[in-house]
Amino acid sequence: MRICDLKDKEVINVNDCKILGIVNDIDFDICSGCVEAIIVPGPCKICGLIGRDTEYVIPYKCVRNIGPDVILVDVCVEKVLVKCL
Repeated sequence: MRICDLKDKEVINVNDCKILGIVNDIDFDICSGCVEAIIVPGPCKICGLIGRDTEYVIPYKCVRNIGPDVILVDVCVEKVLVKCL
């Protein structure tokens, strides 16, 4: 699988069956070439419409299944939600 195949897929948390969003970036180790995490924009700040200051950084070991349109992950949302720099 290519890295570009992961982008633009919907991410669903199997713990609570909630949609986290769509993959927009990937963190990988340059030396080994292995994917370390997938990055999904966090929830919007104002009324669910405007601005984002957080993102979900989901370790690749938490990915349970990758389908043609969806990536299933098993995470605690509070642990993977981080403030954007």
